[in-house]
Amino acid sequence: MSLPFVLRGLSLRPLNLIRIPMRMLSRPLQILCAVALGLAAAALFAQMEGERGVPPIASGGDFQVSHVKVDVFAKDAASARQAGWRLAQRRAWQMLWARTHGGAGAPGLSDSQLEGMISGIEIEYEQAGPNRYVATLGVMFDRARTGQLLGVTGSNVVHSPPLLVIPVMWDGGSAVSYERINEWQKAWARFRTGDSAIDYVRVAGSIADPILLNAGQTGRRGRLWWRVLLDQYGAADVVIPIARLDRQYPGGPVTGTFTARYGPDNFLIGSFSLRASNENAIPQMMDQAAQRIDQLYTQALNDGRLRPDPSLIIEEPVDVDALAIENASEQPVEELNVPAPAAATGSFAIQFDTPDVGSVAQGEAALRSIPGVRSAATSSLALGGTSVMQVSFDGTIDTLKAALQARGYGVAASGNTLRIRRQASTGAGAAQ
Repeated sequence: MSLPFVLRGLSLRPLNLIRIPMRMLSRPLQILCAVALGLAAAALFAQMEGERGVPPIASGGDFQVSHVKVDVFAKDAASARQAGWRLAQRRAWQMLWARTHGGAGAPGLSDSQLEGMISGIEIEYEQAGPNRYVATLGVMFDRARTGQLLGVTGSNVVHSPPLLVIPVMWDGGSAVSYERINEWQKAWARFRTGDSAIDYVRVAGSIADPILLNAGQTGRRGRLWWRVLLDQYGAADVVIPIARLDRQYPGGPVTGTFTARYGPDNFLIGSFSLRASNENAIPQMMDQAAQRIDQLYTQALNDGRLRPDPSLIIEEPVDVDALAIENASEQPVEELNVPAPAAATGSFAIQFDTPDVGSVAQGEAALRSIPGVRSAATSSLALGGTSVMQVSFDGTIDTLKAALQARGYGVAASGNTLRIRRQASTGAGAAQ
């Protein structure tokens, strides 16, 4: 084994690389060199490995009501906790009804009826005493069992095209996205998208995500790289929620300025500020900010500001006027009985929800059962989120879209990518 040393001569000749065998060095120098090589290898390993992301939760099927506060007394701790949870269920039902109908007056339901509609309870904060229970809870209502009573179905809700989320946090003068775990990324991973009109494409921040989706990427304006990137993640455009933290003094209040931006050109949607009393309150502030950012994006979708950028579409759009002129200029020809050419086989990306392992196989089987599909295999797996399937199909993307809609899927198209969602059963055309 030998070590490379660079010796600089007195002349201006190029540097010469001389290898000195380890055995020619003294024992202390050998130990010092070995330690230096070990530290360099450890530093390189640390850059390549480590936790870099938080997998997003699967939240497509629940209505969530957060920050439900209860303060209950009872004869013992167990009874107080049970009474607190039942009170939280009743209050959450009133809040959910007011949110979906714009006012109070929710139908009265018994505790047993509410328990049958609830899919889970999240403990945001709790303190239990001998006969008292104080807590802040989040209550999740199952969409299938609650949607009909609320009068909300998946078929009449307008959704955006798939939008890739790149959360950027400025803290201490530096910006970070998926390069390392941060509180803003955690907040978007925790955010439940079931009630949102925005179809967010969230990533776990692992493997190649920190390299492709870093804070510097949001400053790019060139469309070529953005087209490749969005096609890789099965998205039509990008949203960039930005958080900037300012601390008055160490351990003191923290002011967060949050901005909703959209597209490669960083169009401004809106901004606001929140305040956390100390470092421990930052996660709660981030969760509240993510919800308000989603409201800004939803409002922009409704008023037409949140629209996919045509320059991000890989295929050139068809000029309908030019096509009509071309057809009009053609002379009529004798019709010949020529068999129609076989449909060309194309490769398309299908983005679909995969809350568990079984949903992956079910999604692939559903695509393979469509006539004209030669193969369907998952190329990007994200359990608890959105996966991407590569499909080989004999026909155009419009034909494949129509076949999926006939089987009860809600389909949104962007280039060679289709985003599919299961819809509520409406009759014979619903998915089996």
